[in-house]
Amino acid sequence: MRSVSLMDKGTAVNSARRRTAAWILFAVALVAFPFVITNPTYTSIGVFAVIFMACATAWNFFSGFSGYISLGHGVFYGLGGYTIALLSNHLGMSGGYAIFWLVPVGGLVAVVVAIPFAMVALRTRRRTFIVITLAIFWLFQLSAYNFGFTGGAGGLQIPSPSWSPSFFNLPFYFAALLLLGLAFALSLGVRKSRFGLQLLAIRDDEERARGLGVKVWPVKVSALVLSAFVTGMAGAIWAYFIGQIFPQFAFDPVFGVTIALMTFLGGIGTLAGPMLGALILESSQQYLSLQFSNGSVFLVAFGALFLFVLLFIPKGIVPGVSSWLADRRASRTQRASDAGGPPLHLGASLPTSAESGGR
Repeated sequence: MRSVSLMDKGTAVNSARRRTAAWILFAVALVAFPFVITNPTYTSIGVFAVIFMACATAWNFFSGFSGYISLGHGVFYGLGGYTIALLSNHLGMSGGYAIFWLVPVGGLVAVVVAIPFAMVALRTRRRTFIVITLAIFWLFQLSAYNFGFTGGAGGLQIPSPSWSPSFFNLPFYFAALLLLGLAFALSLGVRKSRFGLQLLAIRDDEERARGLGVKVWPVKVSALVLSAFVTGMAGAIWAYFIGQIFPQFAFDPVFGVTIALMTFLGGIGTLAGPMLGALILESSQQYLSLQFSNGSVFLVAFGALFLFVLLFIPKGIVPGVSSWLADRRASRTQRASDAGGPPLHLGASLPTSAESGGR
């Protein structure tokens, strides 16, 4: 039994090291991407992919951790876009790096709106909550069409930087990458904190969580506000990158469904799942849209992909793969136990007593 326990400990240590190494490699790959792949077509796909990775991560640390499935996050995305468009025009700014300073303002405007949004929507649950978030979303889209200061159906133009075509995508890519880093740090902090445990308790059984002393209302509102902040900044970066904004695209009804599907594909409630799902789906959508004149081809591919996921990995890619690896490790552990002890070569991977004491 002691041998099996030591082997389990060594396996856990090695697993943690592999996860850390995987995250480092992933971060390095994201940073290196625009320098390795310099074609502007592919770097523009990278900009969109990273923006949606940030959005899916932000959506996950509200909806994924709390269990409240929101389809109204397009409100915050559109508000961020309109904020940067309105302010850059009102201040008479020329295109360049200075406009990036307006990105956090887009996030703050989204936060201001998220508070009354939460006050209304979070009084409901489950299917009613989904319907309410959609209703609020349509209210904002109709307002963008009808208010004069938004430009109505004619939209607004945003000052465009005078950067060369080969360089143009880089500032937007790294701005989006910084936002993704912030979204991931928030997600990790939420997941490993008491606040995150309270959200998970609400997801499992809200009434029981309230009975155990969880302040349900402030926790839910705080999570939604944090999610809105990141989503609003993502919308601001997107609008500046596009260079123009229209109500039907800023407040796109497909947006809320898309980030939800990205998260479910990768694995809802996980750290890596939303980023992986967004990377796969948004990159595929952009690539297929460029390759085929029929802009709906990607919908067929998405349908086939989700059918595969539902049939073979219904919990999402990350939980499905993790479960498969855990089963393999358990099988190896059982075989080693049945054989009378762990194989000798596994001992090399176990930490020594000196190493354990130094940690």
